[in-house]
Amino acid sequence: MKMLNNNMTSSYLRFRVFFQIILVIYLGSLLSCNSEKSAIGDPGMKRDNLRVAIEAWNQCNEVYEEAPNMGSPRHADCFDLQKSNHRSNVLCFWFSDSKTNVVAAKLVHLVNELDNKLSINDAKSLGQENLNVDTYAAWKELFLGYKCQVQDEPNPWNFWMIMLKSGNMDSTAAICPKNGKPSQPFPQDSRFPCFGKGCMNMPRIYHDYSTLHSHKEHPKMSKLKGGFHGTWDLDADMSKAKTQNDTSFFSVTWHKTLGKGSWKFHHVLKTSTKYPWLMLYLRSDATTGVSGGYHYETRGMSKMVPKSPNFKVRFTLDVRKGGGPNSQFYLMDIGSCWKNNGQPCDGDVTTDVTRYSEMIINPDTESWCNPKGNLKLCPPYHTFANGTRVHRTDEARFPYDAYHLHCAPGNAKYLEEPFTICDEYSNPQAQEILQILPHPVWGEYGYPTKKGEGWISDPRTWELDVGRLSESLYFYQDPGSKPVERHWPSIDLGTEIYVSSNQLAEWVVSDFDIIVTDE
Repeated sequence: MKMLNNNMTSSYLRFRVFFQIILVIYLGSLLSCNSEKSAIGDPGMKRDNLRVAIEAWNQCNEVYEEAPNMGSPRHADCFDLQKSNHRSNVLCFWFSDSKTNVVAAKLVHLVNELDNKLSINDAKSLGQENLNVDTYAAWKELFLGYKCQVQDEPNPWNFWMIMLKSGNMDSTAAICPKNGKPSQPFPQDSRFPCFGKGCMNMPRIYHDYSTLHSHKEHPKMSKLKGGFHGTWDLDADMSKAKTQNDTSFFSVTWHKTLGKGSWKFHHVLKTSTKYPWLMLYLRSDATTGVSGGYHYETRGMSKMVPKSPNFKVRFTLDVRKGGGPNSQFYLMDIGSCWKNNGQPCDGDVTTDVTRYSEMIINPDTESWCNPKGNLKLCPPYHTFANGTRVHRTDEARFPYDAYHLHCAPGNAKYLEEPFTICDEYSNPQAQEILQILPHPVWGEYGYPTKKGEGWISDPRTWELDVGRLSESLYFYQDPGSKPVERHWPSIDLGTEIYVSSNQLAEWVVSDFDIIVTDE
């Protein structure tokens, strides 16, 4: 009997231990599941029902004048896929499905050509006669966002945003403000390319609406595809613009196997003599409020605005052509806005400041920050991952090669000497830019640690601890002001080809996600 009791006790103890182990594993899995969530409406770009838009800006992130017959430079491609197991007379596409064998599908586009062609000339008929060409473009983005909106928790969302920008600026016309204030004309100089009157024009944008069709390589599968393309050269032959010498060109095409995998966004950007400074990014912007460099109400993909240090960004990047030695290819570009006193931006462009941090992975990009002749291009401090902070004059410990440059906002009052002011014209308000380069100090955050990582012929899936890195980076604030909570309403990647003619960049992005971790 005693032996029986001992056996029962032993069995009970083993059961308790086993039960506790299972309970710990279960609770751990729940904790793991709940500790991370996506901040965007289309996590990993896996949703068949695509939402994507495109916008074009001039040097100071405005429109000023629409391109002829193009409408306001905001367009969208948003659709829902409708499936049915029953044949009907509705024009649709039939494909094989592993469960039902025969499925009918059709694309229902939510934005039509009339919507996309809306122009400032339509403002009066739409009850928007008080808007100018700049504010009309902002209104059109909200209108397209409404048509594309997807209800979700904690907030609805709208679309991925493709951003185009030309750096041309007619300094004699004083179109762009200087640090958010009216500017005065000045003679054209080498900082700002311009071939003469009209050099700040919007591009021609053409739209290949998304379609569903049979997969060439796998006939039993179906493929979704679409795209935007165009040129800034208004007199160019569009059929030859992609290959013709000295003609600017851009395209973003997207494709996906129905029901499987991620969308793949294929980007191409080409500069010309007349348009040597061009930018092309794929952005996840906030769905309300302002976004990086944009002082109007915005719409986008981020249903939650990520906050430092509690988010990561995951994506796959395949760089095929780099865009030449002056291509500042951003593996990651984050944008925000706060005033120098730490208060949030409120739309007052004289006191708001756009803040950018960008990781450049083009191996041709050198560090301009050095202690001998260019200390002014270094941030005053570097903070290591362990929290140790070193001043830029500490030549033994400061990682100069980790920085391309830092420039300060033009409306800052208490800057530490020496300093360099950021370009005063390329934003609607003052801006601060911190550009970093591959270096071992960024390795703990998942960023590249040496030149060439993630560059041409080295496609990679990245998981970057952007939140923790962005918390450690230096950004100016007035002395004594409360450190700002850093929220990032714009997260993007792509390239800025800086003042170099006839350069070509090409890359593919997929699997993009912003993962918010518990605070």
